[in-house]
Amino acid sequence: MRSTRRALAAVVSAAALLVASACSAGKDDDTTASKVEVFTWWAEGEEKAGLDALVSRFTSACPGQEFSSGTVAGGAGINAKQVLDARLQQNDPPDVFQVHAGAELLDHIDAGQIRDLTAEFSTWGLTGTLPEGLIETITVNGKLWSVPAGVHRANVVWTNDQVLADAGILTAPKNLKEFIGNLAKLRRDGVESPLAMGRDWTQLMLLEAVLISDLGPKRFTGLFTGTTKWESKAVRAAIQDYKLILDYTNTDRDSLDWPEAERLLVDGKAGYQLMGDWVAADLEAGNFSGYDSFAFPGNGKAFQWLADSFVLPTRAANQAGGTCWLQTVASPEGQQEFSAKKGSIPARTDAPTTGFSDYQLEAVEDWRTGTAVPSCAHGSACSQPWQNAANAAIGAFSTSGDAAALQSALAAAAKQFIRQA
Repeated sequence: MRSTRRALAAVVSAAALLVASACSAGKDDDTTASKVEVFTWWAEGEEKAGLDALVSRFTSACPGQEFSSGTVAGGAGINAKQVLDARLQQNDPPDVFQVHAGAELLDHIDAGQIRDLTAEFSTWGLTGTLPEGLIETITVNGKLWSVPAGVHRANVVWTNDQVLADAGILTAPKNLKEFIGNLAKLRRDGVESPLAMGRDWTQLMLLEAVLISDLGPKRFTGLFTGTTKWESKAVRAAIQDYKLILDYTNTDRDSLDWPEAERLLVDGKAGYQLMGDWVAADLEAGNFSGYDSFAFPGNGKAFQWLADSFVLPTRAANQAGGTCWLQTVASPEGQQEFSAKKGSIPARTDAPTTGFSDYQLEAVEDWRTGTAVPSCAHGSACSQPWQNAANAAIGAFSTSGDAAALQSALAAAAKQFIRQA
């Protein structure tokens, strides 16, 4: 995200005010110790509806505990993370806080800021009901640290059916070759931007999808564990495929976020968009029904996931209440009620699916039968500093088109941030 020093200072100042407010509002004037401050960035829309569903279940499942909102709105979690970091540095943590499951937790683990939840995973039935790939990714130093509330899929292509039909494209492409052929066909048919695209992290999502197609799920995951080398010929070939596909995107991609890129799709200026499955709720909310979706061509059964999850701070004031919140989040019923409202799917494969849309039901089946693959673009495969380095490399490539420089930068980031098992 681009920002001036003045804008950044304003955000930090606002964060400091929020921290001060949080410190004074909940600690001294509470007459009981039963309030549970739940820190999230779910302030509106489907996210807020999902949170409200969890609050309702928590209230009935945890008598004697009272939910207290620690929501910080804005910036898709960016503002919230700044406030949270400031509070953790001041030893004033909330009772539980929201994170993306996976490598994004590394800094909190290293600082001793969150509790090991391995025993609770077993007690709450999570170890036998979460996919093996998810368990493997969220395990750090042999321990489990966060409870996933719901899962979104990143490697999904969304379509404008009318644009595709006008170009004579009536079926989903089976592989990268067919997909690239369709992009070329759309451009010949007068569609200037066959694939709608946004800035840095959305471009990283595209590169990851191409890497999964060219390397397969196992070797792709190995890029973030050290078993697959970024310097390899296979990665070089994938970057060339990525470069070719990027040439079929809108030239103003670096100035757009994903909703603005989605507008190109809805307005008929693009035939495809690669984006996570939160797009479905957005399209429906905008009363756009002329779309379809499919897994990125060549990804097969790979389900590239990102998971909203919660952790228990080591210095939380209400450990019992925080634990009860996590148990609510971990329950099959809690995950069903949350996902039905938010548009995600349960992380648990045994959760009910009452109230789910057709897309959600398809995603649940893919989650149960597919191969769980993490995402660096969404913090499950790599740490925040590594993600920042990858986004910077992707942004530079969008301007330069230098494939060798991109591969070199990604390899250097891996050497700097990777953790050998």
